[in-house]
Amino acid sequence: MKFFIDTAQISEIKELNQYGLIDGVTTNPSLIAKSGRKFQEVIAEICQEVKGPVSAEVASTEYSSMIREGEILSKIAKNVCIKLPMTMDGIKACKYFSDKGIQTNVTLCFSAGQAILAGKAGATFVSPFVGRLDDVAQDGLNLIAEICEIYQNYQQITTQVLVASIRNPLHIIESAKLGADVATIPAKVIKQLIEHPLTTNGLEIFVKDWASTGQKIV
Repeated sequence: MKFFIDTAQISEIKELNQYGLIDGVTTNPSLIAKSGRKFQEVIAEICQEVKGPVSAEVASTEYSSMIREGEILSKIAKNVCIKLPMTMDGIKACKYFSDKGIQTNVTLCFSAGQAILAGKAGATFVSPFVGRLDDVAQDGLNLIAEICEIYQNYQQITTQVLVASIRNPLHIIESAKLGADVATIPAKVIKQLIEHPLTTNGLEIFVKDWASTGQKIV
C-alpha cells in the first residue's frame, strides 16, 4: 500500500519524507486555508519535496472553469495530480485530463456507483471517504471492500483506490487487508502506526539490562 500524507504543511511532509514513508501528498481547499499560504506556492513547494503524485484540487464546480484551473495547476510540476469533485462536470473534466495523460483524483466518493463512474472516466485515483461515512453511521470500510471487488472484476479499469478521511490506524490496516492501493493519512495517524505498549516496554527493559552490563559498543 502506498502512503500519501494528507496535509498542506510542508514541515510535516519534510519530517516524514526523511523516513521514506511518503509516496505522495493530497491537499484540499480546507487544508490550504489552514496553511494560510497561497495555493499555487504551496503546491509548487510540495512538488519539489516529493517525487510522487501531489493532488491539487480545482476550486470551481463548473466544467469549463475546472478545465481552465486544472490546466494552470498541471503546469506547476509534472507530478501534479488534478483533484476533481464527484459530479457530472467533475467526471467530464476527469475524462478530459485523463485523455491528455494528466493524473486525476476524483474526490468526495461515497458510493460504489460513483467509483464505477470514476473508473470509466479513466481517473488515476478515486477517493472514497471512510471516516465521513462512519460519522453518519455507515460502514466506510464496507465501501472500500465494494470498490476493490468491483475494480478487480474489470481489467480495463486502472483507477487506484485511494482511501481518504482516515481517522485511525485501524482504517489503514483494514484497507490494506482489502487490497486498497493507497491511503492518504494525516501525519499524526501515520505516527500512531508505530506505537505499541509492548514495544515501549520491551525497549525500556533492553536499555536497562544493557546499562547494567557497563559495556559500550565502540
